[in-house]
Amino acid sequence: MTVFRSMIVLRNMLLYERKNKTEQNIKIRRRNEPYLIINIFFAGVILLIFAYSGIFSPEKDNYPLTCIHEKLTGEPCVSCGLSHSFSLIVRGRIEEAFQWNRYGMRIFLFFAVQLVLRVAFSIFYLKYPGTRKQLIVTDCIGSGIIFFVAFWPFIVSIISGI
Repeated sequence: MTVFRSMIVLRNMLLYERKNKTEQNIKIRRRNEPYLIINIFFAGVILLIFAYSGIFSPEKDNYPLTCIHEKLTGEPCVSCGLSHSFSLIVRGRIEEAFQWNRYGMRIFLFFAVQLVLRVAFSIFYLKYPGTRKQLIVTDCIGSGIIFFVAFWPFIVSIISGI
């Protein structure tokens, strides 16, 4: 009887050890998933953009980045005033934001939507592993379309300047 119990205890220990190794392998694989790494990176960059917009204020005009095009040519470009516009949007001053850059809201919304999509797609990626390829394709196509819609005035400006 004690031999039988010892065998059961040994079997349970082996099963527990195997389960722990499987869980550790899954955690390691999750950390090394390129799609998740890219999503985390992009979400981090977007959060930094929003933090930049919140830290630097339009009242103080203390933005560390200035428009190179305007410094070189003396003329404003399509992206001039974007930092001011973002800062004002973060503060809820939408009308003033449009005065600084009329495309600021569409670019801000692009980043806000992308932040939500990075989180949502990462959750779906982990929750439904059978749909990962379709999810990545949908993400790439959808994000590409949203990018072109948001940045179209900038793309046109670049092309017309060539």
